[in-house]
Amino acid sequence: MDDARNPQAEQMADESMARTLAHQAEAIWPQEQHLFERYGLSGPLNILDLGCGTGQITRRLASRYPQAQVLGIDILESNLAIARQGDVFGGRIRYARGDAFALEQGDANFELVVCRHMSQAVPDFPQVLAEITRVLKPGGWLHLLSEDYGMLHMPVPPDGSFDPDRFWNEIMGAFERKTACDVRIGRHSPPLLERFGYRDIAMNYITVDTLRVPRATFAGIIKAWRDGYVKPLAEASGRSIAEVTTDFNILISALETPPQYAVWHVPIVSGRKPE
Repeated sequence: MDDARNPQAEQMADESMARTLAHQAEAIWPQEQHLFERYGLSGPLNILDLGCGTGQITRRLASRYPQAQVLGIDILESNLAIARQGDVFGGRIRYARGDAFALEQGDANFELVVCRHMSQAVPDFPQVLAEITRVLKPGGWLHLLSEDYGMLHMPVPPDGSFDPDRFWNEIMGAFERKTACDVRIGRHSPPLLERFGYRDIAMNYITVDTLRVPRATFAGIIKAWRDGYVKPLAEASGRSIAEVTTDFNILISALETPPQYAVWHVPIVSGRKPE
């Protein structure tokens, strides 16, 4: 994958990304795992975790499907090195470096492809979706978690000095224009699957909020985003690093301070490749 197709390579390789993925898994998976019941899959499956990062979900998939062979693919060898540590699944998990735009796997290899937290991080995601569709077996399922930064809702400070909606829309909008990534791809994902011929399309939302998720976990996600993304967000928006850092810190303080309420609706779209 060239730099144009991986404009967030530096952020993805930063140590903060491992923290991001760990906190996101803790916040999202407890609700998300039940969505897999819809697919009706069991037995000796082949599963692809595309954009597997540090293997947080790859391992959870191997636990949920005890007879499956799970392949985790990521573009960054540094993430895969973390993922490979402490394999307790008897060789049922394999990790490989790969380009999501040009997968080495043959046609119709997998009953299930899971792709999480990646679609918003690459430009021209439909090209990746074409590869996913190619390697899925007819009748196989796609489980796609597509972030959407317009679905993050944080409290406004009592003095009205900071508008969190403006932060997510303007700052992330500037970053979107610079990187050519779709930071609202969550809402755009169902039509994408429709375009590629998927059947039985469904959209579900994981509710990550300060009632369902420990405040420290939710705040940990935003802290890790701050640590990895302040510089590129400042550069894209024309604001200073200090200003963007202050904005993040206001959000983090709200998450850590009861009874203030915040919520992130995380879209997960699924669909079945036609027989």
